[in-house]
Amino acid sequence: MTEPEETAPTGLSRRGLLGLVGAGAAGIALGGGAAAAIALNTPNGVGVSTVYPFFGDHQAGITTPAQDRLHFAAYDLSAGTTRDDLIELLQDWTYAAARLTAGQEVTEGGAVDGSPLAPPDDTGEALGLPASGLTITFGFGPTLFTTDDGTDRFGIAAKKPDLLAKLPRFSGDALRPESGGGDLCIQACADDPQVAVHAIRNLSRIAFGRASIRWSQLGFGRTSSTSTAQVTPRNLFGFKDGTANIKAEDPTTVKAQVWVAEGDGPEWMTGGSYLVTRKIRMIIEAWDRTQLQEQENVIGRSKGEGAPLSGGREFTEPEFAATGAAGQELIPADSHVLLAHPTSTGGAQLLRRGYNFVDGNDELGRLDAGLFFISFQRSPEQFIAVQKNLARDALNEYIKHVGSAIFAVPPGATKNGYVGSGLFA
Repeated sequence: MTEPEETAPTGLSRRGLLGLVGAGAAGIALGGGAAAAIALNTPNGVGVSTVYPFFGDHQAGITTPAQDRLHFAAYDLSAGTTRDDLIELLQDWTYAAARLTAGQEVTEGGAVDGSPLAPPDDTGEALGLPASGLTITFGFGPTLFTTDDGTDRFGIAAKKPDLLAKLPRFSGDALRPESGGGDLCIQACADDPQVAVHAIRNLSRIAFGRASIRWSQLGFGRTSSTSTAQVTPRNLFGFKDGTANIKAEDPTTVKAQVWVAEGDGPEWMTGGSYLVTRKIRMIIEAWDRTQLQEQENVIGRSKGEGAPLSGGREFTEPEFAATGAAGQELIPADSHVLLAHPTSTGGAQLLRRGYNFVDGNDELGRLDAGLFFISFQRSPEQFIAVQKNLARDALNEYIKHVGSAIFAVPPGATKNGYVGSGLFA
């Protein structure tokens, strides 16, 4: 496999620096819920001094131990943006992301050391804060390669992975157009919400005139563990979430289920992954009025320990054939744990990195809250297999999917290159 020729991003391009000036003057819309980030800025706990390297074989923010906070943003490229503009934007983003994940400001001039007669290069709200385990992960949507009307804006249609297509409509979908799609995406995760929001805010400023936010989502309280060193968190229904998630300490499963292998598709995707997001609204009020026994039957696990209803502890393997004294199934056939289990999905597994969200209240006064589901997989077919199987899930009475997106996540960048360089080789 030949290495693509790469250009070292030694600093922000002129367009990137002009973006900081233009965005400073015009402002950047961060999407729904961005203002709530300040309210979530509570004192930091363990892990705030952690630094995850930006450069590597794979992008960080996938098998990295899941952080507590998220700011996810999808972008559309501006009309008139050229192939060279796109490459330059990815180089600018790579330069800035490498600095931000190291706990530095966007440029050396930063928030206070530049010209007093120009907008600062950095917005400054992360001054004095540590890196907080920040990871920044980039992805490419299907419309980057060809628009909905078939236009190849950047001469890359021939390099589009066959697997990168809009997800099919699933049973019960109530998708909102404003909560899905996008040419590009950035996932910023950190153990401090201000650090995650700072990253998206400043990368959006750099993109000014070339790309703008289509939609964004804040998340808190991770709903999965990606490392055996982490305890299993709980979702807003009060149940442990992601007990059977893929863990970084299981490299055999990670290789088989997460990373795109050579020969899976275009060479530039080798070592990358596919990212799926689903915004899932939880019908909180209905769930809160449901009997505990029914809640546990819907999930297929106990609410306290998180053990399968067939018995044992949290990490005991479920016994789906187990029956009670009266001959009834201990784990109902329409329970979430049974239908999502690899034995029910043809062996398909997902590496989940979801987050809780609360976006205030709706027009009826109900809590607009739920799960911002994120998964990484070697092929989107893995997610499709799982989601189709969940059409019979008893949990569907209490949830509805309102947002959906899919992105190709290229492999990591080298120190003398930029994210996605292989696509343009």
